Amino acid sequence: MVVEPAGIPVLILKEGTQRTTGRDALRTNIMAARAVAEMLRTTLGPKGMDKMLVDALGDVTITNDGATILDKAELQHPSAKMLVQIAKGQDEEVGDGTKTTVIFAGELLRHAEELLDKNIHPTIIVSGYRKALNEALKYLYEIAEPIDINDLETLKKVAQTSLTSKAVHDAREYFAELAVKAVKQIAEKRGDKYYIDLDNIQVIKKYGGSLLDSMLVYGIVLDKEVVHPGMPRKVEKAKIALIDAPLEIEKPEIDAEIRITDPSQIRAFLEQEEEILKKMVDKIASTGANVVICQKGIDEVAQHFLAKKGILAVRRVKRSDMEKLEKATGGRIISNIDDMTPDDLGEAELVEERKVGEDKMVFIEGCKNPKAVSIVIRGGLERLVDEAERSLRDALAATADAIRDGKVVAGGGAVEIELAKHLRKYAKKVGGKEQLAVEAFAKSLEGLVTALAENAGLDPVEIIMKLRAAHEKEDGKWYGINVFTGDIEDMMKLGVIEPVSVKANAIKAGTEAATIILRIDDVIAASKIEKPEETGKKGGEEEEE
Repeated sequence: MVVEPAGIPVLILKEGTQRTTGRDALRTNIMAARAVAEMLRTTLGPKGMDKMLVDALGDVTITNDGATILDKAELQHPSAKMLVQIAKGQDEEVGDGTKTTVIFAGELLRHAEELLDKNIHPTIIVSGYRKALNEALKYLYEIAEPIDINDLETLKKVAQTSLTSKAVHDAREYFAELAVKAVKQIAEKRGDKYYIDLDNIQVIKKYGGSLLDSMLVYGIVLDKEVVHPGMPRKVEKAKIALIDAPLEIEKPEIDAEIRITDPSQIRAFLEQEEEILKKMVDKIASTGANVVICQKGIDEVAQHFLAKKGILAVRRVKRSDMEKLEKATGGRIISNIDDMTPDDLGEAELVEERKVGEDKMVFIEGCKNPKAVSIVIRGGLERLVDEAERSLRDALAATADAIRDGKVVAGGGAVEIELAKHLRKYAKKVGGKEQLAVEAFAKSLEGLVTALAENAGLDPVEIIMKLRAAHEKEDGKWYGINVFTGDIEDMMKLGVIEPVSVKANAIKAGTEAATIILRIDDVIAASKIEKPEETGKKGGEEEEE
C-alpha cells in the first residue's frame, strides 16, 4: 500500500500485502459467507440431502449435521471461517439449529446486498437488523407455549422433530424415547429451574446389529473385560467398590538396592509382597464389596486373591467413567484402601460381562436412582453408527433445552412466518431507511421456509403465499408446511415442536454473523510467500561461503 503526499511514495504495509477496500471488500465477504450458506441450504429439513466429506487421509464422513459439515470442510476464506465459529457456538450452547443459523445469516447478507445496491449505508442496515432482532426475540418468547417436564408425549415430539431430518429417520420414534428417558433421568431440580449436564449421558457406539438394537442402560457400560478368568461373569445385588489406587506393589521412586545372601531371603521378600496384596484384598472383601472397579492397574497376584473371594474386578477404567459410576451407583471413589468403609460402596441390581459385537463389555445396571446413564448405539454400517450418534446428541440437546426453557414453539416454518408477519407491522413504526432493513430481516426469516419448501420439491412462492394467508387467521400462528404432503397444517397438532432457545439462539447467532460481516470495509491480507524466500537466501549465503 503506497501513499504519495506531494509525490513522495511512502510504504505503509509490507511488500506483497493485499488490500481490498470499500464495496469490493464487503461484496467479497458477503459472497464467501453466502457460498457457505448455500452449501448447507440443501440439507435443511426432513427432505434435506446429505453431504459426503473426504479428508486428506481419505476418511469418509456422510452427514447432514451442520456443525459436522462445517468442521470437516476445512474452509479457507476468513468470512467463511467466521460462520464456522458461529455454528460451533450454536452447537455448544444449545446443541441443535446450526444449519438454521448459517442459512439465516446467508439470507440476511443476500437481502443486505440488495439494500447496498440502493445506496443504503451498512451502518443503517446493521442498526435495522438489531432492532428487528430485539423485537423478534421479545415476540418469540411471548408466543412460545409452556411445557412440563412430566409431559413425556410433548418431550418425545421435541426429540422426534430434531431427528426427522437425520439419517435415523426410520428409527426416530425409538431414538426419541431413548433421549427423553435419558434426559429426564439425569435432570436435577435446583430452585425453580432444572439443571441438565449432558456429559452424564454416556454414549457408546458398537458396530453390528440394527439401529433398533440400541438400548438405554440405567447405569454405566464399561468397554472393558473382567480381568481374571476365575472371576464370576455375573453378580446380582452388587456392592461396588470404586478405587482410584493401584492394587499393586508400588516400585520405589528412587533406584534401591537390596543385598540378598541367602535364597530363603528372596522367598521371604516375595511372600511379603504377596502378604501386602492379600491384606488389600481382605480389606476390600471385609467391607462387603463383591465388585471392584479400579482406575489403576491390578496385580496378577491380587487378581488371583479377588477371584478366590468371588469378586468381579475391572481395571484401568477412565476417570470420566469413574465419575459417572459415582453418580450412577451412589458410591464414592476411594484413594486409600485402608480408609474404605461399607458406606463408600455403590449399589446396582446387576453387574455382568456381555459380548456386544466383537468385544466384551461390563454392564452395571439397575441402579436405584442413577444420575448418570448410558446409551449403547448399534447399527449395521460404521458410517450409520457415527451419524446415529450425532443425531442422538442433537435429540438429547433439544430435549434438555425444552426442559430447561419450559417453553416450546412449532417448527415446519410456522414460527418464522409468524415472526415475519409481526416484524412487517413493526417496520412501519420504525420508519425511515431502517424500515427497509427490518423488512429485509422479515424476508430473511421467510427465506428459511423457502429453503424447506425447495428441499421438499414444492413451489416456494405458492407455499409462502398460502402460509401468509393462514397466519392472518385468529388461530393461525402455528400453521406451517407439512413437507411430506405439501399441505399447510397446524404444526403443534402435527407434533412438530422445537425448544424456544434453539430458535432464539439461531436467530441471534445468525444476526451477529451477518452484522459483523457488514461492518467490515477493509481487508488487509498479509503476504504468504516469506518462508520460501528465506530458505532461498540461506541457501545463497551458504553457497557464497
